[in-house]
This record gives sequence, structure tokens and C-alpha cells, in this order.
Amino acid sequence: MVTRTTVGRTERVLSSLPRIDYADRFAMTPGVDAGPERWARAMFGDVPSAGEVFIWRGILGLRLHRGRSPSTVAGWRIGGRGGDWIRLDAQSWFLAANLLVRVVDGEVSLTTLLHYRRLPGRLVWPPCSAVHRRLVPRVLRDAASRVGRSNPSPIHSPG
Repeated sequence: MVTRTTVGRTERVLSSLPRIDYADRFAMTPGVDAGPERWARAMFGDVPSAGEVFIWRGILGLRLHRGRSPSTVAGWRIGGRGGDWIRLDAQSWFLAANLLVRVVDGEVSLTTLLHYRRLPGRLVWPPCSAVHRRLVPRVLRDAASRVGRSNPSPIHSPG
């Protein structure tokens, strides 16, 4: 089950943004073990899908890298990483964004953090955010399915 949870201090500290104007966090305990980069690639792939290109480039104007690269996930630059997290960075002329994937104590979370660089960010994102909040739970569930299929030893919860 995917739940929307509070964005904590840790997620805010891991952001690369000068100010956070929008933040949300979704989490689940999938019962399979993988590192944060593997989860990020299971969520978004190595290159963006047609739908992601439409939203990220077309609507939000995010400048994404083309093609596969060890330094990107779905065109987003890997802007930082630690033992239990990876941060993906992208920006447009009016918006800067971080996608933060964390894996802590069997819980996988995806935090979206945005900074409105100019007025259009404040106008474009609010209607997009409603769609975003409906799509993210499916992104996490689909990623859990992909990781579970490729993971030979799922974690079994006691009880």
C-alpha cells in the first residue's frame, strides 16, 4: 500500500533547491530489497517514456539529458547520492525540481521538491500537481513489481 506522508527534515536537507515551494512524499514497504538507484531506475527507467517526455519537457519545460547514461535516470541528472538515497535534478527557465528516492528500514519513498524560479512555475504546477499525486502511487507500485521480478530474495516480514 502506498501512503502520502509528511516531508521530513531529512528530505528537505537533501534537496539542492534554494527554497522549496512545493513538496510531497509517497512511501511504501514493498517487501523486496534494493538500493535507491535501482528503485529510481525501476520507477523511471534509463530514458523517459513518451508520457514522461510530454509532461517533463512539454508541459514543465524541464531540460533532460537524452539517451542512457550512468549519470542520469530517465534524463534527470543524478545530483547527489548517499547510502540510502539518490537525488535526481532537473530544471526549466521557470521551475527547478528534485526527485528524491530513499530506502530506509524496508520503506521506499519518492519525494518531489520544487522551486518556482519564475511566476509561470506558480501557475503551471498547481494543476499538474493534482495529476502528479494520482500518478505517483502507481509509479511506486509498478516499480515494486519490477524490482520484485528481478530480485531473487524478497524480504519476508515476520508474523
